[in-house]
Amino acid sequence: MPMQATTTTPLFAAELTPHRALGAGRSWLAAALVLLIVAAPGLLLLSLDALAVAMLMGLTAICLAGGLYVSLRKGKRRELVTVWPEQIEWQVTDSAGATMLRRFDPVTTRLMLTRDAYEQTVAILLRDAAGTAELGSFLSPEDKSSFAKALGTALRRARS
Repeated sequence: MPMQATTTTPLFAAELTPHRALGAGRSWLAAALVLLIVAAPGLLLLSLDALAVAMLMGLTAICLAGGLYVSLRKGKRRELVTVWPEQIEWQVTDSAGATMLRRFDPVTTRLMLTRDAYEQTVAILLRDAAGTAELGSFLSPEDKSSFAKALGTALRRARS
């Protein structure tokens, strides 16, 4: 039996992934770790025991490895949003790799935007009878605004 090709295409499809640059707090942490690594050989000039110096250098290596692990793990997180004429699919993959799929009816679902005092988009919410879901919580305000505009256009097309 031949395979049947799908002739329908989604009205809108987007894959949302977090930005991988360091924030201000993590930049300070990285700078402190680099300073500690650079300063570690200088500890030899002090009257410390060689064992204490080796333990500090080992602690620094463990902290660097842990920081790299945590920062790379965040990159596995993603959200897939697909708008079809009859449904909206929201598939979330968390940093551990677990996937959750939720479907919305475009007729009964409302797109709600939360804005701050400067009219920047802070949150994108889909609300239906089952509850509220926040899309792209990790996006920047500019990315949230652009995504919300495109998603709103797709929802209007799905409702017509």
